[in-house]
Amino acid sequence: MTNSSDIQFSVDGPIGRMHLTKEKSLNSLTQAMCLGMHEHLKKWAVDDAIHAVVVTAEGQRAFCAGGDVIQVSTAGQQDPVAAREFFHVEYAMDLAIADFPKPYICLIDGIVMGGGVGISVNGRYRIMSEHIMAAMPETGIGLLPDVGATSFLNKCPGRIGLYLGLTGARLDAADALYARFATHLVSRDKQPALLDALIAADYGDDDFAAVDALLEDFHEPPGPSKLQARHADIDRLFADNDVEAIVAALEADGSDLAKEALAAFSHMSPTSLKLTAKQITDNPGISVKDALILEHRLVSQVLLRHEFYEGIRAALIDKDRSPKWQPATLADVTPEYIDAHFESLGDGELVLD
Repeated sequence: MTNSSDIQFSVDGPIGRMHLTKEKSLNSLTQAMCLGMHEHLKKWAVDDAIHAVVVTAEGQRAFCAGGDVIQVSTAGQQDPVAAREFFHVEYAMDLAIADFPKPYICLIDGIVMGGGVGISVNGRYRIMSEHIMAAMPETGIGLLPDVGATSFLNKCPGRIGLYLGLTGARLDAADALYARFATHLVSRDKQPALLDALIAADYGDDDFAAVDALLEDFHEPPGPSKLQARHADIDRLFADNDVEAIVAALEADGSDLAKEALAAFSHMSPTSLKLTAKQITDNPGISVKDALILEHRLVSQVLLRHEFYEGIRAALIDKDRSPKWQPATLADVTPEYIDAHFESLGDGELVLD
């Protein structure tokens, strides 16, 4: 086993294992962790003895609550161009997960947000317990849904991806299955037995068929999904691509869903809301690779501006929960300002192999 204080890599029979061990900080991803995961994926992809990769995490509170955004914020305030390197490394890992030629299986328990969604939803098998809480809350810290979200949020049913990206709404296991964040539900107390079964399995000449058969045996039916029950209303209220039009629809509606969405919007960066709406609605059907290249462009622009640093300060450093967004209102965020974030970085564009 390759050990560090943050992640452990090992081989257990036919399984390559990655185990996040940064429990006290909710298994948040560092640049070194992303590099290590990418390197092992490249190695295991061509190792005939490895039939599948399984990702797990220490503790029951969180699978992975995202990237280490405090460190990125600190670095970005000193050198925003150099701070892009974290995202370059993270996104290269996310693409390696999406393109991995063997079964890539995440056993997810507890919180899974942001970068944690990136290391799971981009993979083939996302096994969530009944205790998960999934979200993409980036608009609340002056960022935008990334790690391939432009692709995977567009794969959600109807307008649900736009709703999740804008509001940062939290999903339980049934919701995660409905939104296609999860592929299977296996309860917390049965996940160790599933891991044992994956290690003991006879993979024959079809690794995916072997995993599919095991998961069919372990999968448990979810309870009712609140997200599914609200699907038609989400499609109706989030039908427009313009954030101000969505706000107007919500204000005119008055339902619990509308009130919750408006309450969420009141805490979000107006710039992030408009970036997210354009990012998602302009790119239906985008590939994971192209999504990551676009998101790198957007994040690189965000690192040059105020919002992200203010969002991290208010949420995670001073914790006053009172960010001073600039611009302060949706009306102040012009189309020209948003379009500038989408401009090519030239030689600074992300190149992914």
